Amino acid sequence: MMDKDVFRHVDLNQEDVAFLKKLAADLPILADISRADLLLYCAKGREKAIVVAQAMPHSVSPLYQEERVGLVFGPSEQQEVLRTLSGKPNPSHVYTVAVRGATVARQVFPVWSKRGKLIAAMAMDSYWLAHERQLRRSKAFQNALRDLRTMVLHGELRGAESLSPFGEHDGIVYVSAERIIRYMSGVAASLYRHLGYRDSLIGRRVNELETVDPYLVNQVLAEQRCFERQDEQYGRTWIRRALPVSVPERPFWGSLWRWKPLTRNSTWRPQGVLILIHDATETLQAQHELESKMALIREVHHRVKNNLQIIASLMRLQARRVSSPEAKAALEESVNRILSVAVVHEFLSQNAKGMINLLEIAHRILSQIQRALIAPDKRIQLQVKGSDIWLPAERATHCALVINELVQNAIEHGLARRDEGLVSVELIDRGEEVNIVVVDNGEGLPAGFALETDANLGLRIVHNIVEKDLKGRFELHGDEDGTRAVVHFSKSALGGS
Repeated sequence: MMDKDVFRHVDLNQEDVAFLKKLAADLPILADISRADLLLYCAKGREKAIVVAQAMPHSVSPLYQEERVGLVFGPSEQQEVLRTLSGKPNPSHVYTVAVRGATVARQVFPVWSKRGKLIAAMAMDSYWLAHERQLRRSKAFQNALRDLRTMVLHGELRGAESLSPFGEHDGIVYVSAERIIRYMSGVAASLYRHLGYRDSLIGRRVNELETVDPYLVNQVLAEQRCFERQDEQYGRTWIRRALPVSVPERPFWGSLWRWKPLTRNSTWRPQGVLILIHDATETLQAQHELESKMALIREVHHRVKNNLQIIASLMRLQARRVSSPEAKAALEESVNRILSVAVVHEFLSQNAKGMINLLEIAHRILSQIQRALIAPDKRIQLQVKGSDIWLPAERATHCALVINELVQNAIEHGLARRDEGLVSVELIDRGEEVNIVVVDNGEGLPAGFALETDANLGLRIVHNIVEKDLKGRFELHGDEDGTRAVVHFSKSALGGS
């Protein structure tokens, strides 16, 4: 992940920035195969380095869980990186550093622009155990990984940004340009047994396999770019990602202290293909089952919404027939409460994942109240302001009822004797806490009003929902300028205010 503005802190031209952004897009797959965290640094003045890109591996636990792009380091923290950025690279050396008490193996590689200018350094950090495991792999794999890393650092890997991540339980196969299998990881060997290959495939020609591998190898070698494809075989679903491995036609290593960058006209010779294989059968089956369940849940919410709207319509008809003003008002208030709950189910019928945008809920509820409670000849405005706040469905339902009751109370009591006025609903996101603020410019609260003893049914409903369901706090203030209701609650059901 990269900060869009991070390059404004470094002295690079547009061409160099574009080159580093391309390199950053290739880092994730390299981090996965290397089983290491990759950090791309640029010089920030003479004594500091800034992280401009970061890639965390999916194949092992990453060293850095937090976002590091944009962080600036001095010599005491990144001595090896600053040494490389100053023009003294030593990419073959493995440094031992400490990260949060863990012993880490670090290698630092220079990054040259197409014009031969040193513009960045890539640090490859891995747990020492993971580093030693990589060293115990076959020379064929180590050489292929080294050549792939060289391609990435010189911007020669194409199509890597479209590849899906390489995970811990995926296998690796390396096929040479002569179409001979030179390396197969233990995980890969186990996966190919499901395809009927019990014996070792190392040393055999890939064309002997009755799989898509021969076709994929030929395609990658011919086009020199990465490809990913999904296939069905023997009742299982396989995902293969194939990466070209090439080397420059001329050597570019001098002594350890005289690293020679490649020129723009350097040519690359295909060496082979890395195939990353993943058995996606269980994952896709679980995904299909989840999608089926989500479709069923969406249908249930759709029917609940329809049933609530039917109940509301029946109650609205009943309200028209009753002669008692008190009964009529009670029925109309109940209709609005039912429709507020129906709004939540309507959103859940469109998105069954269970997270609801409270801002959208508030807009929908105020629209319903505007049509139902405010006569056309009255100039009473209802407005919502605030940011998107996503809540679990249950808490969103409680909030919908709270907003409905507070706005309805403001109209029926604060603005009852007025032909114009304003009711404002503001949603405030304070991180883990949310505030719902409902303000009207009506008559304010009666003298001596106490929420515990003088509240009407609507305010008692709000008080109970906030304290018992949302585990929050409800405040009500009034003066000659109107009434202000404030609800405090935590986003999570476990939190409290």
